[in-house]
Amino acid sequence: MATTPRLFVQDDLTDAGTVTLPADQSHYLVTVLRKEAGAPLLVFNGRDGEWAAEIATAHKKHCVISLVERTREQAASPDLALLFAPVKKAPIDQIAQKATELGCSILQPVMTARTIVNRVKEDRLAANTIEAAEQSERLDVPEVRATEKLEAVIGSWQETYPGRRLIFCDEAGDEDGERWGGAGGRARPMLEALAAFRDTPLPSRQVSWAILTGPEGGFTPEERDLLRRQDFVTPVTLGPRILRADTAAFAAITLWQAALGDLSEGFTVR
Repeated sequence: MATTPRLFVQDDLTDAGTVTLPADQSHYLVTVLRKEAGAPLLVFNGRDGEWAAEIATAHKKHCVISLVERTREQAASPDLALLFAPVKKAPIDQIAQKATELGCSILQPVMTARTIVNRVKEDRLAANTIEAAEQSERLDVPEVRATEKLEAVIGSWQETYPGRRLIFCDEAGDEDGERWGGAGGRARPMLEALAAFRDTPLPSRQVSWAILTGPEGGFTPEERDLLRRQDFVTPVTLGPRILRADTAAFAAITLWQAALGDLSEGFTVR
């Protein structure tokens, strides 16, 4: 059984409306997938829900589609931001894709002292989020924010992330000279740290959250001190093993979704 193509578009979606696709999406439908006039597809824009549509004019540079009916009403994803130290090309693509699949609403690369990547292509990250949203049947696409230095992000937190708590994935201890800081001073496991928030009655529990993961070499002592001094920060550990930077991001998102997000919600087949 062939899968119906699903595309993210910028246009408004309304009854009896039409959308002219840009050249890249037109090429994909007509040249790559070999779709012809009358072929069905699904479209969404992050505002107007998901719509069934069909190709009205099949042209490899400007394909026109006609909207048929709304198949799903718009629904927001959980309000979870992922702030992460950039890593190499393939892993950073994976972070954008998997964070989208796992339901993040905002992605922001954050430069730390031990970050080895000098430049981040935010447009490439955005392209990865769109592709992942199309494939995962999300109704929206995460916002990709500009890359900033860690100190600047923390210094302007209340302006750029007002009212949002930050989960700091801190895998180090406080014992000088010990491997990864030894056992002393380590953060609580993430599910334990979030238990107090999970058990708080609604609507007090409905607070916005963000997750911060570090580079391959971890955070410096100065960065750890800066983060732990903030009253909006909750330090956590992700377990007894040292995780790759991209794996740490996936693990942290999954744990938050299980504790406070939508992983425990039921699923209804369309």
